[in-house]
Amino acid sequence: MAAVGKSYQKFNPRAYLQNNYMPPRANFTSEDCVVPWKLRCLAEAFSTGELHGRTLIDIGSGPTIYQLLSACDYFEEIIATDYLEVNREVLQGWVHGESGAFDWSPYIQHVCQIEGKGEPWQVKEQKLREKLKKILPIDIHQPNAGLPAHRPADALISTFCLEAASPDLPSFQRALRNVTTLLKPGGHFLMIGALEESFYLAGEAKLSVVPVTEEDVKEALAKSGYRLHAFRAYIMPPSLKIGVDDVRGVFFTHAQKKL
Repeated sequence: MAAVGKSYQKFNPRAYLQNNYMPPRANFTSEDCVVPWKLRCLAEAFSTGELHGRTLIDIGSGPTIYQLLSACDYFEEIIATDYLEVNREVLQGWVHGESGAFDWSPYIQHVCQIEGKGEPWQVKEQKLREKLKKILPIDIHQPNAGLPAHRPADALISTFCLEAASPDLPSFQRALRNVTTLLKPGGHFLMIGALEESFYLAGEAKLSVVPVTEEDVKEALAKSGYRLHAFRAYIMPPSLKIGVDDVRGVFFTHAQKKL
C-alpha cells in the first residue's frame, strides 16, 4: 500500500483532467462517447427514485465533480473524499468558483439536457456547490476508509477509485468491504471503474491499476453483501485509445447493500 501512496504523490490533476475529461473522450455530440455514456448511466440510475436521503458520500472523488451532477437533486448533503490533498484543493477551488478551476459547464449543460427537467444549468451548478458540504481525506485501505465516525450514508458513489488505488485483487475486495461499512443497510452504491486496465498517466505519474473483469467486480460486490441491480459495460473504441492508459472498457454498476 505504501508503494501505491508514493506513486500518487506525482499525480497531476490538470493532466488527468486533460487526458480524460477533454476531447476526444469528452465529446458531447456523440452518445457513443465514453463521457456521455457515464453521465447517462448516472442520470438513469438517479431517475429511478431509489437513491435518495440525507447523505451521499463520494469515495475517491479525484479532481472531478461530474459524478455528482445527477445526485444533487436527491440528497441534502454530499461529502466528497480523496486521498490526495492536491485533488481536495481542486474540488475546493471549484466549489468556491475560483478562476482557473476546470470548466465543468459543458458537463452540467449535458446532464440538464438528458435529465429533461428544463433546469437551467447554472441552477444545478449552484445547487451542487451548496450541497457539497465537506471534502475529506480518505484511505480506502483503512477500516471505515479512515473517515471520522458519523451516521451511515444513505448512498455511496465511486468512480475510478477502488481498482486504481489497489495493488491486487484481494486489496480491491478489502477496500470495497472497508467503504461498505460507511453505508447503511439497504443503502445504494453506484460504481464506475476501469475494465482490464493496468496503468494510466497523470502528468509525470504512471499509476498502476489492478485489472478487473466484469466477473471480478460482481464477485467482490457479492462478497461485500450487495445485491446487484444493474451492470453495464462500455468497450473503449480505438478512436479513444489515446495512449494515456491501456483501458479496455468502463463498467457501471448499481448495487444495494443487503438488510
